Amino acid sequence: MNYNQRMATPLLDLLKQHPLFSNLSAAARDRLAGAAISRSYPAGGFLTCAGDCWPYLFLVVEGRLNVVKESGEGRSLVIAELGPGELFWGLAFFQEEMPNPMTLQINQPAALYLWRREDILPLLLENGRLAWELSRLMVKRMLHASEVIEGLAFQPVAGRLARLLLEFPGQAASGPTARSLTLDDMAARIGSTREMVCRFLQRFSDSGLIKITRTEFEITDREQLNSVAQKAKG
Repeated sequence: MNYNQRMATPLLDLLKQHPLFSNLSAAARDRLAGAAISRSYPAGGFLTCAGDCWPYLFLVVEGRLNVVKESGEGRSLVIAELGPGELFWGLAFFQEEMPNPMTLQINQPAALYLWRREDILPLLLENGRLAWELSRLMVKRMLHASEVIEGLAFQPVAGRLARLLLEFPGQAASGPTARSLTLDDMAARIGSTREMVCRFLQRFSDSGLIKITRTEFEITDREQLNSVAQKAKG
């Protein structure tokens, strides 16, 4: 489904198909749709920044967003990437006046539906199933963040990079694929620097594990690259 098709799809249909909202009554979904705010954002922009009190829940209709944690030294770590159908929120949605610890950056042109805390809170209080499913989603996000932190704490840069390359879009098929991530993008996803990423990419290439150019990327020895990722886990 392309961008125009997604945006042409009535919000009620999206809510009915979404696992979090599908068990709501038709009347509750009507209320939810009536309170929704439709917004579009260009790539490179920000939905909200660390330190903002942002009391919204949102549904991604189109595009992609990065959940980014920044250090005081200016380094960035991508904690999660959000795509169509995914929900996320500002901390102030659950706890009033609570500032966001992370920045939400628009990675690809995005279309979203947003809900203010005061508009959706009555539905959460009235619908235990909705509150339960949202709680389960929060736990899932927490577990993912825990895995990212565990990787940073216990997995060397080489292992984190190998794992990222194995998960690189398009690598399920053989042959080269277009490079969709820059050195800075890779560094942000594994909590390192572009210099370290460049060094290990060259090392992997020299060892025959990958082929990489400015525009294309290919895994040439998946078994050995997977071994690097697995050994690094300990």
